[in-house]
Amino acid sequence: MKAKILNLILFSLLYHISLAQKPRVFVLTDIENEPDDAMSYVRFLTYANQFDTEGIVATTSCWQRTKTAEWRLHEITEAYGKVRDNLEIHEKGYPTEAYMHSIIKKGLPVFGKEGLGEGKDSEGSEWLVQSILKNDARPLYIQAWGGTNVLAQALFKLQKIKKPAEIAQIVKKLRVYTISDQDDTGPWIRKNFPDLFYIVSPGYEENGGGQYHYATWSGISGDIFHGRFTGADTTIVRNRYLDQHVRQNHGPLGEKYPKIDFLMEGDSPSFMGLINNGLNSPENPDYGGWGGRYELYIPQFKKYMYEPETRPIWTDTQDEVYSDITKAYHTSNHATIWRWRKAFQNDFFARMDWCVAKNYKEANHPPVITLGHANTLIVKSGANVVLSGKATDPDNNEVSYNWFFYKEVGSITASRFTLRNPASQEISFTAPKVTEPKTMHFILEVTDNGTPNLTRYQRVIVNVTP
Repeated sequence: MKAKILNLILFSLLYHISLAQKPRVFVLTDIENEPDDAMSYVRFLTYANQFDTEGIVATTSCWQRTKTAEWRLHEITEAYGKVRDNLEIHEKGYPTEAYMHSIIKKGLPVFGKEGLGEGKDSEGSEWLVQSILKNDARPLYIQAWGGTNVLAQALFKLQKIKKPAEIAQIVKKLRVYTISDQDDTGPWIRKNFPDLFYIVSPGYEENGGGQYHYATWSGISGDIFHGRFTGADTTIVRNRYLDQHVRQNHGPLGEKYPKIDFLMEGDSPSFMGLINNGLNSPENPDYGGWGGRYELYIPQFKKYMYEPETRPIWTDTQDEVYSDITKAYHTSNHATIWRWRKAFQNDFFARMDWCVAKNYKEANHPPVITLGHANTLIVKSGANVVLSGKATDPDNNEVSYNWFFYKEVGSITASRFTLRNPASQEISFTAPKVTEPKTMHFILEVTDNGTPNLTRYQRVIVNVTP
């Protein structure tokens, strides 16, 4: 029993330590295969101060097999340079335009495994090897917005130059999030590096009849291109709304945000879970956040997958979410993302405002939450538990509070558990009866009344013991 309690404490400490560090990021993108990569890169740059970005590599994919488009990355980065000083007024830490240009590289202009093996090194894969081997204790978050052959080749080379024990240590520091399988090297990577932390909705798309509309990441804009209604608000992810809040009157960077072709920003979930908003927990995909929620298991083989999975991966799971649009509950893997849609869209729109607001007072900024206790609590079954928090707003806006029990997270199955007076700064409840240590996750959500409304969070993990 003591061991279980100590493990709960250690796990919670590691969770909160991870929140305090700026994540190292490395992006692989098949930009120009369709507009959504360029859209995601614009959003990414508005959050560039949140990350230590070490590489951005133009790659191929199933839709762009024989060319890369690093020129487009440079073009958008040049526009970023024109608004970077404005962004810095509102939140510090934005990298320079020159730095961002310096880390843009390219992979081989070939598809999948054609770029894997002896003599297949590229500028991009060599840059990734260098980043992987950097003497930095922080994890490296590798995001694949397109194909993964640059990552596969980097791992292939490391196997040639490093001993097995060294490879094991290297793999421990890598965190991979791929937007489905956009070439055939993803399954190769997962099979050959079974201990690699890997988030993916496995499978590929072919002639519109494949996996993409089933994938968790499509919750970013509600799967609207398949005509299915998920319960999410789709108005804020459509061209008309994006014209108003991103493309028009928002400076050179907004002008580089293209019109939607198939889907708005299908790649953005890969980095949205790294944003320091008080909710996200990059080291714990099962905690849920702006990038979705995932669980670790071996998924059942489907006809749209390259091959059966041979080991557990972080992949699709479901949240049950109430929709203000339909006035009903919806349960899906997409809901693990779209439940936060208003908050993450407004947050992006505010940053686009920062691009043109040269005075701090001309734009809105997120509230800051301080809890009245630690983020991790240990309580006894039957005890009265009090949770409290207070928010301040840098723009002196009014704020509203909302506490909720994140029922899908943690180890207590309490789907009927409800909180009294959830709109209060302080709430209380009776800890459920347990026969062994269990965890419950509570989220304090605070939203200001500025324009646009901005939301921040605090997560409280309550460990309940017998």
